[in-house]
Parts: sequence; structure tokens; C-alpha cells
Amino acid sequence: MLRKLPVLAVIAILIGTALLLPAPAPAQKVLKIGYPVWVGYGPLFLADKKGFLKDEGVSVQFINMEDTKTRYVALAAGKIDGLMTTIDTIVLRVRPDFQIAAVMAFDDSKGGDGIVADKAIKTIKGLKGKKVAYGEGSVSHFLLGYLLKQNGMSFKDIVSVNMTAGEAGAAFVARKVDAAVTWEPWLTKGKSAAHGHLLADSTTTPGLIVDVLVFRNDVLRARGDEVRKVVAAWHKGVEYWKAYPGESNQIMADAIGGWLKDPKEFASTLTGIRYYDYATNQAFFGSGGGAYKTAQFAIDFWAAQDKVQIKGLKATTILNPSFIAR
Repeated sequence: MLRKLPVLAVIAILIGTALLLPAPAPAQKVLKIGYPVWVGYGPLFLADKKGFLKDEGVSVQFINMEDTKTRYVALAAGKIDGLMTTIDTIVLRVRPDFQIAAVMAFDDSKGGDGIVADKAIKTIKGLKGKKVAYGEGSVSHFLLGYLLKQNGMSFKDIVSVNMTAGEAGAAFVARKVDAAVTWEPWLTKGKSAAHGHLLADSTTTPGLIVDVLVFRNDVLRARGDEVRKVVAAWHKGVEYWKAYPGESNQIMADAIGGWLKDPKEFASTLTGIRYYDYATNQAFFGSGGGAYKTAQFAIDFWAAQDKVQIKGLKATTILNPSFIAR
């Protein structure tokens, strides 16, 4: 029948039929989040594997970026939308033309970060004049600065060697430096070396080192609903881990991979941190909560070293508690 109709009539019929068909659903935009391999981020990967992110209606791509600077460069360039990091690093990176904020906490360190040193070095004051490896601008730098200050010292009292946490740990094991500020697995490797021991760790600094989820402010404005769904999925992940720790550790170890791919290694490292559930996050980001104290301490610490790029930076500028509220 169509062959007997004029060509224009056939086209009109086909167009009319197409208009009656339901339009295809638009492709879901992916929220890209950069991360380093760390046990503290486990429940968000668990939320992905158990379908909690999907249930919330958000699509997330996790992109492994071990170096802190690389993650922030990618965030500023729009290659990623958010990243996983510690509060203290936000202070170093935020600029008038690069506005970012933490929306929730993943975990805090209770032994997961520390200093391994030669057995001859018994105290923090014993680091004076010694070669100490740590990553400049990293959480290791921040922890070391805090411990030095607590002991009446400064970075001028030591010989600083700039290395990533892994490089620092390896350099200490190889006896190329006298001490290293690092995290797992290098804390264990360092203190297990014949010449090494654990000089100090984050069990003595509760609430100082806190991992958070960070986004650019333009992403929070444009895609805030998606961010809120990620936060909700994280809390579902934490609750699932509480109920099924064995299964969860297996899933998280496999998902995060890297040096944490062994579930036993994952579970062992897990003892050095505390996951933040919804109630903990509410208290942490609530008025007068620990987030503001930690952020302000970091601001004061880095400002004293002339590394803050916004004059008069306040904790409230880099923390956005609205995504915790229900």
C-alpha cells in the first residue's frame, strides 16, 4: 500500500508514527570521582557492588589516582567531578578561582598513619638533624608538622626528604632515610624491618586525619541531587558492612584492589581507621562539630607556612554540611 502513495505522503506517515513512539530515555550522566587505594573508602565501593548507588539512581565512575596533586589537577581541569582525600589537603588547594567543599566524611585515622624510624630514635625530639621522608603537601606532612609542634620543634629541625608515602616507606626499609612518615602497608613493613620501629601513629591524634568526599562547588550547584544520592549510598554501605563484615571486606578488597586486594590485608588495615555512619557524620558536620575544628587547625597550620591561597580562609568555606541533612 505504501508503494502506491506519493513519496511525501509516505514520509509524513513515517514521521507521524515516530512521534507516537516513546522517546528513548536520556543516557545517565556519570559522576566521576578520583581516589587513591585506601581502606577508608571501602563502603562506597561496597555500595557500588551491592547496587546501592544504582538503587539511589546515580551512576558513579571511580578513577584511581594515587597522587594527591594529580587528583586536584584533574578536579580543577574538569576531568573528574569529585575526589576522595583528607580535610587538610583541601586547605592547600582551594583558590579564589577553584572553589571546593567536603560534603561528608568517610573515616578517621586511628593508627593508619604514622612514623617509622630507626630504633636509635626513641622520641619525636630524636628526629632532630635526621633525614625524614614524607610527601610535601600531603597528610603525612600535616601529621609530622602537628607532632613536631607538639614537641616544640619545626621543620627546620629536621632534614626533609620529599617523597610519596610509598616511596618514603620503601626508602626507610632500604635504610636511605632515618625515618618515614607514611601509612599502610609501609607502617607494618617499616616497623618489621630489623632496624625499624613505630615511633608514633595517629592513635594519639584522634579526629586530626579525616578522609572526606570533595566536589567542586559548580558540581554541587548543578548536580547536588546526585551528590546527595552518593552520600546516602555511602551510609547504606556502612550499615551493610556492620551487618556483614566478612562478606563486605571480601567485596571491598576486591573492588578497591591494589595492595588491599587481599581480604586479610584489608581487614588488618581496617583496624587503623573508623568508618563514619550517618549519626557520626551528622555530629561531625553539625554546628561546632569536629569537622570545623579539624579544618580550622589545618588552615592555621598551613597559613603559618604561607601555603594558604585564600586570605582569611574559614572552615565554613570548605565544608558543606547540607548533604548530610535528611
